[in-house]
Order: sequence, then structure tokens, then C-alpha cells
Amino acid sequence: MPARFDDIEIGQVASLGAARVDSEALAAFAAAFAPGWTVDRGAPDAMIYAIWSRLDTVAAADWPQTKRLGVDALRWVRNPPAGELLRGRMTIMGKDEVGEGKGIVFAQHDLLDEAGRLVFSCLTRSVFAR
Repeated sequence: MPARFDDIEIGQVASLGAARVDSEALAAFAAAFAPGWTVDRGAPDAMIYAIWSRLDTVAAADWPQTKRLGVDALRWVRNPPAGELLRGRMTIMGKDEVGEGKGIVFAQHDLLDEAGRLVFSCLTRSVFAR
């Protein structure tokens, strides 16, 4: 991502990195947070969200993003099995200046499986420094 809000372009795509659905983590997550979920069904929706959230947080650490205002339009398409590599991307959908020091960026986030199929998507609104 660019170093400032003003350099961000609509349509720009940023990688959020990749994470594998770890079999031990899947079993532990299902036992702790998804009662009745069996691991043969793949990663439960909440774990998919957690994987996306981690990728997003790590990727955004070096961005001029100062605050996340909202996560909307969450959509789960499939539950990837243990061992599946998930890749995250963020596409800038719009931006709006809010004074001299900051602006709001509207983005779509996607998690894709190894075959390039959509696993999860959401829309975000974030404050970026100018």
C-alpha cells in the first residue's frame, strides 16, 4: 500500500498475504468455539473470519491506516478443509477526503482458496492518514 491516503488509487489491489488452515488449529478452534462442528466439514465460518482478521491486521501494520470504522457485508461461500492455503486481497472501491489530515477508504476484502475460488468476502471502511 502507498504511504499516504492521497496516493491510494481506486481499483488498486493489495495482497493481505496467505495462511494455511492448520489441522491442529482447526480441531482446537472447533472444540473451543464451534460446539457440534466436525472438522471434516472444513473450517467453521468464525475461524475463516479469524484467519482473514489476522491477515488483515498483519498487512495493515505498515499502512497509514489509523482506524477501522466498520466491517460490513460479510459473506461466507465455502468452508475450506484442513491444509488449504488461503490468500487474502483487498481492492480499493472508493475513498473520501475528511479534512486535511485524514480520509476514509472503502475496500472489498476477499479470501481465495488454492484454486482461486472465493471463500470469504467483506467490505470495510477505514481511516487513513493524509
